[in-house]
Amino acid sequence: MNVRHFFLVPLLTVATLHAADSFPLWPGDAPDALGNADKDTPTLTPFLPDQPAQSGAAMVICPGGGYGGLAHHEGEHYARFLNERGIAAFVLKYRLGSGGYRHPVMLNDAARAIRIVRARSNEWKVNPSRVGIMGSSAGGHLASTLLTHFDQGRSDSVDPVERESSRPSLGVLCYAVITMGQFTHQGSKNNLLGPTPPKELVEFLSNELRVTKETPPCFIWHTWEDTVVPIENSLHFADALRKHKVPYDLHIYQQGGHGIGLGTRDWKSADRHPWTADLVFWFKAQGWIQ
Repeated sequence: MNVRHFFLVPLLTVATLHAADSFPLWPGDAPDALGNADKDTPTLTPFLPDQPAQSGAAMVICPGGGYGGLAHHEGEHYARFLNERGIAAFVLKYRLGSGGYRHPVMLNDAARAIRIVRARSNEWKVNPSRVGIMGSSAGGHLASTLLTHFDQGRSDSVDPVERESSRPSLGVLCYAVITMGQFTHQGSKNNLLGPTPPKELVEFLSNELRVTKETPPCFIWHTWEDTVVPIENSLHFADALRKHKVPYDLHIYQQGGHGIGLGTRDWKSADRHPWTADLVFWFKAQGWIQ
Protein backbone atom coordinates (compact mmCIF):
# COMPACT_ATOMS: atom_id res chain seq x y z
CA MET A 1 0.00 0.00 0.00
CA ASN A 2 1.41 3.34 -1.04
CA VAL A 3 0.25 5.94 1.45
CA ARG A 4 1.47 8.73 -0.82
CA HIS A 5 -1.71 8.22 -2.81
CA PHE A 6 -4.11 8.73 0.08
CA PHE A 7 -6.68 11.36 -0.76
CA LEU A 8 -6.41 14.71 0.95
CA VAL A 9 -9.44 16.51 2.31
CA PRO A 10 -9.27 20.29 2.75
CA LEU A 11 -9.21 21.33 6.39
CA LEU A 12 -12.52 23.14 6.09
CA THR A 13 -14.45 20.47 4.21
CA VAL A 14 -18.05 20.84 5.37
CA ALA A 15 -20.37 17.85 5.44
CA THR A 16 -23.74 17.16 7.02
CA LEU A 17 -23.36 14.67 9.83
CA HIS A 18 -27.08 14.31 10.52
CA ALA A 19 -28.69 10.89 10.37
CA ALA A 20 -32.20 9.71 11.08
CA ASP A 21 -31.36 9.07 14.72
CA SER A 22 -29.40 12.24 15.42
CA PHE A 23 -30.66 14.16 18.42
CA PRO A 24 -29.84 17.52 20.05
CA LEU A 25 -27.54 17.60 23.05
CA TRP A 26 -29.99 19.73 25.03
CA PRO A 27 -33.78 19.89 25.01
CA GLY A 28 -34.76 23.26 23.58
CA ASP A 29 -32.07 25.82 22.82
CA ALA A 30 -28.50 24.90 23.72
CA PRO A 31 -26.74 27.07 26.33
CA ASP A 32 -25.27 30.22 24.75
CA ALA A 33 -27.10 29.57 21.49
CA LEU A 34 -27.09 32.49 19.06
CA GLY A 35 -30.28 31.27 17.41
CA ASN A 36 -32.17 28.09 16.64
CA ALA A 37 -30.86 27.25 13.18
CA ASP A 38 -28.99 24.07 12.37
CA LYS A 39 -25.64 25.73 13.10
CA ASP A 40 -26.88 26.62 16.58
CA THR A 41 -27.98 23.08 17.46
CA PRO A 42 -25.25 20.65 18.50
CA THR A 43 -26.24 17.03 17.98
CA LEU A 44 -25.07 13.50 18.65
CA THR A 45 -25.46 10.66 16.15
CA PRO A 46 -25.20 7.12 17.54
CA PHE A 47 -23.64 4.35 15.49
CA LEU A 48 -24.17 1.09 17.34
CA PRO A 49 -22.49 -2.21 16.49
CA ASP A 50 -24.61 -5.29 15.85
CA GLN A 51 -22.75 -7.08 18.63
CA PRO A 52 -21.22 -4.68 21.17
CA ALA A 53 -17.89 -5.62 22.70
CA GLN A 54 -18.16 -7.40 26.03
CA SER A 55 -16.47 -4.41 27.62
CA GLY A 56 -19.23 -2.09 26.36
CA ALA A 57 -16.66 0.34 24.97
CA ALA A 58 -17.84 3.58 23.37
CA MET A 59 -16.19 6.56 21.69
CA VAL A 60 -17.46 10.09 21.14
CA ILE A 61 -16.02 11.30 17.81
CA CYS A 62 -15.14 14.95 17.09
CA PRO A 63 -14.59 15.49 13.33
CA GLY A 64 -12.01 18.02 12.21
CA GLY A 65 -12.51 21.08 10.06
CA GLY A 66 -10.55 23.95 11.58
CA TYR A 67 -13.43 24.87 13.93
CA GLY A 68 -15.03 26.17 10.76
CA GLY A 69 -16.56 22.99 9.30
CA LEU A 70 -16.97 19.29 9.95
CA ALA A 71 -15.24 16.60 7.88
CA HIS A 72 -17.60 13.71 7.20
CA HIS A 73 -14.83 11.15 6.69
CA GLU A 74 -13.52 11.90 10.20
CA GLY A 75 -16.95 11.27 11.68
CA GLU A 76 -19.14 8.55 10.24
CA HIS A 77 -16.21 6.71 8.62
CA TYR A 78 -14.48 6.39 11.98
CA ALA A 79 -17.75 5.33 13.59
CA ARG A 80 -18.29 2.53 11.09
CA PHE A 81 -14.72 1.37 11.57
CA LEU A 82 -15.16 1.26 15.34
CA ASN A 83 -18.49 -0.58 14.97
CA GLU A 84 -16.67 -3.34 13.09
CA ARG A 85 -14.68 -3.90 16.28
CA GLY A 86 -17.74 -3.95 18.52
CA ILE A 87 -17.26 -0.40 19.79
CA ALA A 88 -20.25 1.94 19.98
CA ALA A 89 -19.59 5.32 18.38
CA PHE A 90 -21.27 8.69 18.72
CA VAL A 91 -20.46 11.42 16.18
CA LEU A 92 -20.63 14.91 17.65
CA LYS A 93 -21.80 17.90 15.63
CA TYR A 94 -20.41 20.70 17.75
CA ARG A 95 -20.86 24.42 17.24
CA LEU A 96 -18.25 26.26 15.19
CA GLY A 97 -16.40 29.51 14.89
CA SER A 98 -17.84 29.93 11.40
CA GLY A 99 -21.25 30.04 13.07
CA GLY A 100 -20.19 32.83 15.41
CA TYR A 101 -19.19 30.67 18.38
CA ARG A 102 -16.06 30.83 20.50
CA HIS A 103 -14.63 28.91 23.44
CA PRO A 104 -16.02 27.57 25.78
CA VAL A 105 -19.06 26.64 23.66
CA MET A 106 -17.26 23.83 21.80
CA LEU A 107 -15.87 22.37 25.02
CA ASN A 108 -19.31 22.46 26.61
CA ASP A 109 -20.73 20.56 23.62
CA ALA A 110 -18.06 17.85 23.90
CA ALA A 111 -18.51 17.54 27.66
CA ARG A 112 -22.27 17.22 27.24
CA ALA A 113 -21.78 14.44 24.69
CA ILE A 114 -19.68 12.37 27.11
CA ARG A 115 -22.25 12.93 29.87
CA ILE A 116 -25.11 11.84 27.61
CA VAL A 117 -23.43 8.57 26.66
CA ARG A 118 -22.89 7.81 30.35
CA ALA A 119 -26.40 8.86 31.36
CA ARG A 120 -27.97 6.64 28.67
CA SER A 121 -25.45 3.81 28.98
CA ASN A 122 -28.06 1.16 29.78
CA GLU A 123 -30.03 2.02 26.66
CA TRP A 124 -26.95 1.68 24.42
CA LYS A 125 -25.35 -1.23 26.31
CA VAL A 126 -22.34 0.90 27.14
CA ASN A 127 -20.10 0.59 30.18
CA PRO A 128 -20.02 4.13 31.65
CA SER A 129 -16.42 3.58 32.76
CA ARG A 130 -15.40 2.93 29.13
CA VAL A 131 -16.44 6.09 27.30
CA GLY A 132 -13.59 7.67 25.35
CA ILE A 133 -13.16 10.60 22.99
CA MET A 134 -11.60 10.68 19.52
CA GLY A 135 -10.77 13.69 17.39
CA SER A 136 -8.93 14.68 14.22
CA SER A 137 -7.17 17.96 13.46
CA ALA A 138 -9.23 20.72 15.14
CA GLY A 139 -11.52 17.98 16.42
CA GLY A 140 -8.38 16.61 18.03
CA HIS A 141 -7.92 19.94 19.76
CA LEU A 142 -11.46 19.71 21.08
CA ALA A 143 -10.82 16.14 22.24
CA SER A 144 -7.53 17.09 23.90
CA THR A 145 -9.24 20.05 25.56
CA LEU A 146 -11.77 17.77 27.21
CA LEU A 147 -8.99 15.33 28.12
CA THR A 148 -7.33 18.14 30.09
CA HIS A 149 -10.31 20.32 31.17
CA PHE A 150 -12.93 17.81 32.36
CA ASP A 151 -15.03 17.91 35.51
CA GLN A 152 -16.81 15.37 37.70
CA GLY A 153 -20.31 16.66 37.07
CA ARG A 154 -22.73 18.40 39.41
CA SER A 155 -24.31 15.93 41.81
CA ASP A 156 -27.03 18.42 42.78
CA SER A 157 -28.18 19.17 39.20
CA VAL A 158 -31.85 18.68 38.37
CA ASP A 159 -30.67 17.41 34.98
CA PRO A 160 -29.46 13.81 35.42
CA VAL A 161 -27.13 14.22 32.42
CA GLU A 162 -25.26 17.02 34.15
CA ARG A 163 -24.59 14.80 37.16
CA GLU A 164 -22.27 12.65 35.07
CA SER A 165 -18.51 13.15 34.81
CA SER A 166 -17.17 14.61 31.56
CA ARG A 167 -13.79 12.91 32.00
CA PRO A 168 -13.15 10.62 29.02
CA SER A 169 -11.88 7.16 29.90
CA LEU A 170 -9.21 7.50 27.20
CA GLY A 171 -8.41 9.60 24.13
CA VAL A 172 -7.52 9.02 20.48
CA LEU A 173 -5.88 12.01 18.78
CA CYS A 174 -5.43 11.95 15.00
CA TYR A 175 -3.04 14.57 13.54
CA ALA A 176 -4.46 16.83 16.21
CA VAL A 177 -4.13 20.51 16.84
CA ILE A 178 -3.03 20.59 20.49
CA THR A 179 -1.43 23.96 21.12
CA MET A 180 -2.61 27.51 20.60
CA GLY A 181 1.02 28.67 20.79
CA GLN A 182 3.93 28.64 18.36
CA PHE A 183 2.99 25.44 16.52
CA THR A 184 -0.77 25.96 16.29
CA HIS A 185 -2.92 25.86 13.18
CA GLN A 186 -3.78 29.53 12.84
CA GLY A 187 -7.18 29.05 11.22
CA SER A 188 -8.33 26.79 14.03
CA LYS A 189 -7.04 29.25 16.61
CA ASN A 190 -8.84 32.18 14.98
CA ASN A 191 -12.13 30.29 14.76
CA LEU A 192 -11.89 29.10 18.37
CA LEU A 193 -10.58 32.23 20.09
CA GLY A 194 -11.04 35.10 17.68
CA PRO A 195 -8.30 37.23 16.09
CA THR A 196 -6.83 38.77 19.25
CA PRO A 197 -7.26 36.40 22.21
CA PRO A 198 -5.68 37.27 25.55
CA LYS A 199 -2.41 35.53 26.37
CA GLU A 200 -3.98 33.79 29.36
CA LEU A 201 -6.62 32.15 27.16
CA VAL A 202 -4.03 31.05 24.60
CA GLU A 203 -2.08 29.34 27.38
CA PHE A 204 -5.21 27.87 28.95
CA LEU A 205 -6.13 26.13 25.69
CA SER A 206 -2.60 25.04 24.82
CA ASN A 207 -3.40 21.59 26.07
CA GLU A 208 0.16 20.31 26.25
CA LEU A 209 0.47 22.75 29.18
CA ARG A 210 -2.63 21.36 30.93
CA VAL A 211 -1.70 17.70 31.27
CA THR A 212 -1.77 16.29 34.80
CA LYS A 213 -1.53 12.84 36.32
CA GLU A 214 -5.34 12.72 36.02
CA THR A 215 -5.27 13.03 32.22
CA PRO A 216 -6.62 9.81 30.66
CA PRO A 217 -4.41 7.43 28.61
CA CYS A 218 -4.05 8.44 24.97
CA PHE A 219 -3.34 7.04 21.52
CA ILE A 220 -1.66 9.73 19.40
CA TRP A 221 -0.66 9.65 15.76
CA HIS A 222 0.62 12.10 13.19
CA THR A 223 2.52 12.05 9.89
CA TRP A 224 5.89 13.52 9.07
CA GLU A 225 4.51 14.77 5.75
CA ASP A 226 1.74 16.82 7.41
CA THR A 227 2.31 20.43 6.33
CA VAL A 228 -0.94 21.79 7.81
CA VAL A 229 -0.74 20.94 11.51
CA PRO A 230 2.88 20.79 12.74
CA ILE A 231 4.00 17.46 14.14
CA GLU A 232 5.17 19.24 17.30
CA ASN A 233 1.54 19.28 18.45
CA SER A 234 1.60 15.51 18.94
CA LEU A 235 5.22 15.33 20.09
CA HIS A 236 4.82 17.94 22.81
CA PHE A 237 1.56 16.47 24.08
CA ALA A 238 3.13 13.01 24.30
CA ASP A 239 6.10 14.47 26.16
CA ALA A 240 3.75 16.10 28.66
CA LEU A 241 1.98 12.77 29.20
CA ARG A 242 5.34 11.09 29.77
CA LYS A 243 6.38 13.70 32.34
CA HIS A 244 3.16 13.12 34.27
CA LYS A 245 3.40 9.32 33.96
CA VAL A 246 0.20 9.03 31.91
CA PRO A 247 0.21 5.94 29.64
CA TYR A 248 0.19 6.64 25.90
CA ASP A 249 0.99 5.25 22.47
CA LEU A 250 2.64 7.67 20.03
CA HIS A 251 2.97 6.84 16.33
CA ILE A 252 4.70 9.06 13.78
CA TYR A 253 4.27 7.76 10.23
CA GLN A 254 6.45 9.10 7.47
CA GLN A 255 3.87 9.19 4.69
CA GLY A 256 0.43 10.71 4.41
CA GLY A 257 -0.71 14.32 4.26
CA HIS A 258 -3.06 16.10 6.60
CA GLY A 259 -6.66 14.92 6.80
CA ILE A 260 -6.16 11.38 5.53
CA GLY A 261 -8.65 9.82 7.93
CA LEU A 262 -8.74 6.06 7.50
CA GLY A 263 -6.53 6.43 4.42
CA THR A 264 -9.20 5.23 2.01
CA ARG A 265 -12.23 6.81 0.38
CA ASP A 266 -14.40 3.86 1.37
CA TRP A 267 -14.56 2.99 5.06
CA LYS A 268 -15.44 -0.59 4.08
CA SER A 269 -12.11 -1.02 2.30
CA ALA A 270 -9.41 -3.10 3.96
CA ASP A 271 -6.79 -0.81 2.38
CA ARG A 272 -6.50 1.40 5.43
CA HIS A 273 -3.64 3.37 6.91
CA PRO A 274 -1.51 1.37 9.39
CA TRP A 275 -2.67 3.58 12.26
CA THR A 276 -5.97 1.70 12.33
CA ALA A 277 -4.22 -1.63 13.03
CA ASP A 278 -2.08 0.04 15.69
CA LEU A 279 -5.19 1.51 17.30
CA VAL A 280 -6.87 -1.89 17.42
CA PHE A 281 -3.75 -3.32 19.07
CA TRP A 282 -3.85 -0.49 21.64
CA PHE A 283 -7.57 -0.99 22.32
CA LYS A 284 -6.83 -4.64 23.04
CA ALA A 285 -4.06 -3.61 25.42
CA GLN A 286 -6.56 -1.39 27.26
CA GLY A 287 -9.00 -4.31 27.51
CA TRP A 288 -11.58 -2.51 25.39
CA ILE A 289 -11.91 -5.18 22.72
CA GLN A 290 -11.17 -8.88 22.49
